[in-house]
Amino acid sequence: MKIKISAGCPRGSVSAPPSKSYAHRMLLCAALADGESVIRDVVSNEDVSATLDCARALGAKCTVSGDAVMVSGIGKILGQSAVSDLEEALTFPCRESGSTMRFFIPVSLLSGRMARFIGSKRLIERGIGVYEKLFAEKGIVCQNDGEGISVFGELTAGEYVLPGNVSSQFVSGLLFALPMLNGDSVIKVLPPVESRGYIDITLDVMRKFGVRVTETEKNTFYVKGGQSYECRDCTVEGDWSNGAALIALGELTKEKRVEEAHELKSATDIKVLRLNEESLQGDKVCVNLLEKLHMGGETVDISDCPDLGPVLFAVAAAWGGGSFVGTRRLRIKESDRAQVMAQELKKFGISVTVGENSVDVHRGVLKTPSVVCQSHNDHRIVMALSLLGALVGCEIEDAEAITKSYPDFFDVLTSLGLEVEIK
Repeated sequence: MKIKISAGCPRGSVSAPPSKSYAHRMLLCAALADGESVIRDVVSNEDVSATLDCARALGAKCTVSGDAVMVSGIGKILGQSAVSDLEEALTFPCRESGSTMRFFIPVSLLSGRMARFIGSKRLIERGIGVYEKLFAEKGIVCQNDGEGISVFGELTAGEYVLPGNVSSQFVSGLLFALPMLNGDSVIKVLPPVESRGYIDITLDVMRKFGVRVTETEKNTFYVKGGQSYECRDCTVEGDWSNGAALIALGELTKEKRVEEAHELKSATDIKVLRLNEESLQGDKVCVNLLEKLHMGGETVDISDCPDLGPVLFAVAAAWGGGSFVGTRRLRIKESDRAQVMAQELKKFGISVTVGENSVDVHRGVLKTPSVVCQSHNDHRIVMALSLLGALVGCEIEDAEAITKSYPDFFDVLTSLGLEVEIK
């Protein structure tokens, strides 16, 4: 699908979509609970659908009704085979969702059966290096054959030491599974710990479902065994990660709206509703980082919020440049986001230097691309390029990548007054 976005003057109010980070975690905890849970305000996107498919593969019953999901959990029967043939592997279809795969791998080891994780080529390429090393020490087998990842063995209570600068998803996966073992465990996360906010979200959701973990010292977690998840009726809060793109759109086009305000006699703001100011989501820092970019001269550290990278690079391109550090992990996302944004911003007349752990967006004059932009099958890249399209216009090839997290993104842009054409 090719999308053409024309330069315009968006205005109005829009609600941020529900948080994918919270939805993943709530659905998994509900699947591990004993009884019926209801998770409300769940967005229907590719990543959340992957988590629902994997919860079903584990044995939970998940029924979608509008934006609510009813989950019948398997807390009492986890560890008991649902089929007589124990040699048959459980298959977990993860699509392109790294969170889904990394959360479910430790949980799958509670079943006592071999588990096979399948998904997109890029997802399998990203791999599970942290688990491979960690589980090898515990006698658990992890095999990546390029088509999928198979795991087999017994998850046991004990001490687990993980690097903190790869992905917090590995920590969260262990946090979900270890409380259900008979013995107590300790998880030590070695500094530097990046994306700590996502670990906090995991702990928060686990508490909501009746499971508690104690942080005995900074980034060391004591996990008491023998705990059970309890069924809940809860609502997913708004998503700061996707909301950041809408906030950035408002900031980038503010000057244009001010210029037209006298003629139109209309409000000059884009208001993004349904965002919790007290949220544990680390990406709520987007407001402060946008302010830093607008003032200029200060290096922006995105080590704790790598998903904001593409949008912030696009904003820097429009605002005369910017310097970023903490960008190392962008290369292991859905695309190599730093390199990809450098490639796409060049089409807008902006040069970018990508370092080992840094990105410099250089000052330049933003222009309308003479060639089609590419999504690189990455939803964050689609959002970032769309922001620049609102300023100077552009076409984006393979824009359907947006369905991974924000299926109605282009409808939202249209509702704000932008001209969006499907070609």
